[in-house]
Amino acid sequence: MLNLTTIRAVLFDMDGVLYRGQTPLPGVADLFSFLSEHHIPFACITNNASMTPQQYAAKLARMGIELAANRVITSALATAHYLRDHYPPGTRIFVVGMQGLREALFSDGYFVEDEQSPELVVQGADFTLTYERLKQATLHIRRGARFVSTNPDRTFPSEEGLIPGAGAIAAALSAATDVTPLVIGKPAPTMFLIGAAVLGADPQQTLVVGDRLDTDIAGANAAGMPSVLVLTGVSTLTEANTSSIRPDLVVADLPELLTRWQASLKTM
Repeated sequence: MLNLTTIRAVLFDMDGVLYRGQTPLPGVADLFSFLSEHHIPFACITNNASMTPQQYAAKLARMGIELAANRVITSALATAHYLRDHYPPGTRIFVVGMQGLREALFSDGYFVEDEQSPELVVQGADFTLTYERLKQATLHIRRGARFVSTNPDRTFPSEEGLIPGAGAIAAALSAATDVTPLVIGKPAPTMFLIGAAVLGADPQQTLVVGDRLDTDIAGANAAGMPSVLVLTGVSTLTEANTSSIRPDLVVADLPELLTRWQASLKTM
């Protein structure tokens, strides 16, 4: 049973939790205000590495959701955090990805972009991917560069429907190289642990709020974090009741989570 009084930080998924498509979901502002009033830091984590935190903050602002850019942790940022912890300054990287990934890796000069002899191939979603780029990445991996993927999402939702995501590109590179990448994003625990570290919180006291059992809740479980499934996105109550992936709490939406949290404080 989840004891909300022990929670000292919160990591939110975004699509399906804070908004759906371009529509904000109920209760976001009230829950954010509650967390701020109780000095509980929070951030959002997303596998989507195609946009920068600033672009996400602007997107949320257009929906009336106020969130500072430094509270958005993309799988690109999580990848950059991980690599900084494991590789020295000047490490040479070949990128298959978009603006969000490039900015996360190269904006401060810690890493060096290298097209010829990289030590790492770092790959995310790339909506303008060419065969030539895929070929070069394949050759670098076969020559010994370590293969790192931002996230395993095989598809990406677009206005036209589901299109190939980062996981589909990773699958192509794996097929061409016989190398399995190190994956940073959900449901791997790495991104969740980085999120807790960014918030300065103990993982066991960091709550994950998500709408998908297979990514948000599975990742929280793998990281040893408590979790809440909201039923405003992908996973259903029936799935939550029958899946082997178990959240600590299931709520209809964020207003119900806030009500439960407020009630738990009154019993202290």
